[in-house]
Amino acid sequence: MPKVSSVIVEQLKNMGCRHAFGIPGKPVVPLILEMEAQGMDFVLTRHEGGGGYMAAGYAMQNQTLGVAVGTSGPGGTNLLTAAGQAKAYHAPVLMITGHPPLHETGKALGQDSSMFGTDLTELFKPVTKFSAKVEDSRSLKNYLQHAFQKALTGEKGPVHLSIPLDVLTTEIEPLELPAFEIEEHMVSMKLKEMEKEIHGAERPVMLLGKGVHISNAYEEVRHTAEQWNMPVMTTPGGKGTFPTKHPLSLGGFGLGGTEAASAFLQEGTDVLVVVGSTLSDMSIAGMNESMYPQKVIQLDCSDAFAGKSLPVETMFVKGDAKTNLRRLLDEAEPVEGSVMRDLAPYWAKETEAAAAAVKNRGSGHAGLSIAAVMTELRRLIPEETIVYGDDGSHTFYGIKYFDTVQPGTFFFDDVFGAMGHGIGFSIGAKIAAPEKKIACFTGDGCFLMHGTEVSTAVNQQTGVLFFVFNNGMLDMVDKGMKNNLGRSAGVRYDTDMNAALFGKSLGADAARCTTMEEIATACRSALHRQGPTVIEVLVDKEEMPPTMARA
Repeated sequence: MPKVSSVIVEQLKNMGCRHAFGIPGKPVVPLILEMEAQGMDFVLTRHEGGGGYMAAGYAMQNQTLGVAVGTSGPGGTNLLTAAGQAKAYHAPVLMITGHPPLHETGKALGQDSSMFGTDLTELFKPVTKFSAKVEDSRSLKNYLQHAFQKALTGEKGPVHLSIPLDVLTTEIEPLELPAFEIEEHMVSMKLKEMEKEIHGAERPVMLLGKGVHISNAYEEVRHTAEQWNMPVMTTPGGKGTFPTKHPLSLGGFGLGGTEAASAFLQEGTDVLVVVGSTLSDMSIAGMNESMYPQKVIQLDCSDAFAGKSLPVETMFVKGDAKTNLRRLLDEAEPVEGSVMRDLAPYWAKETEAAAAAVKNRGSGHAGLSIAAVMTELRRLIPEETIVYGDDGSHTFYGIKYFDTVQPGTFFFDDVFGAMGHGIGFSIGAKIAAPEKKIACFTGDGCFLMHGTEVSTAVNQQTGVLFFVFNNGMLDMVDKGMKNNLGRSAGVRYDTDMNAALFGKSLGADAARCTTMEEIATACRSALHRQGPTVIEVLVDKEEMPPTMARA
């Protein structure tokens, strides 16, 4: 009979998983050996957190389950932040951690994961949809089935199973999990009411969040905007859900938002149609009372934060964005005589402000303007390149100045915000889809946290372009403290890193750039390589990022 470890790997392969990510340890060795035996690639990462991030990027890009593996004790605790980040993205990741043999529970054990040590089952509960310990091989089928369904249906997200060593090596009967429908979504009963509100609005506007990415509702939001002639704004997490240069685009709102979006809201709106956003403080930063809409229609899969961010009347429409917008469009009455709104005057304000932001830096500044670099990168890298933005001011520059040409090509989390996660996400995405062009916007602070995963990319020959914006500090915190307190403390490095040399030491190709010409040369070379490239850009320490709207 097969062992539990063998059955688990077989079921993972049945779910479409061809890779798993993480770091081995004694309690999970049987699982790693079974992956090798069954032809499932185990990607050895440099940190369990990096493995968790890669599994999430893999899941999002491959539209399937991602798998991260860590040993008991610290191997599991190192995965906790990655679990929290996956939950923020609704990324379906199964995190498997080891555990000493059950019959040893209660003794003094190294890396104990039970209630007597580091209780991983309990620790994972707040950052996953389901966390349990498999204490009996006979319950494996039920636990696996429940974990898969929680990860892949409804509000998708990470799950965790702690599996003791003696359970992994137990022989059991082969099992077959019943099939379940992954894409079934409920249709809201409020769609006709939603249509009526939009149809009667004189100045409606849409605000798109990360949920549009999660539900792959790019076509549906575009058709909805065009059907009712609604200008479109994106939250920081919604960046990449709508083409920046579409005639109805106002660009971003919130941190990294445009003058175009702010100017439009300042003139008043009657209905704000929010799709896939909880309206966090990052998303509505800079929205003062004079910009409040008369009414909000909030379409989201969760009602946890519905109506809590803006003190105006809110109609909550619960459900998947793609499913419900598709039904709305299919059943809506035709709109007669609608003329496309002219948003050029609003964009004129943004163009003027963007030019001034770069021009007014003066000659005393050392380092390139990130605003100018982001604009140039849009010209240098192909429009189909999928960008993963790491957490920091560098990505907010990207939100504001790096245009999205194709929907679904820019991903950023504006809620959980784990520094360094974009590095792992981009590697996992590239492993899932080696034919696609993948880039990561990261900063020196993020790179110091998880830059060692470039070594993983080298070993896997994943051709990710890592753009490291280096200004020798935690820039977003530095500027936020100065803006709010008049000074900063504890955020600048005494010794700046050399990201290019670091990348080269890990086996990657690398370039250190101080001019636009050097960036262009580095990009051209990187796009023709098989492996990863670290393109370090030395940027102005004092340039003010577009993040000051947050109190």
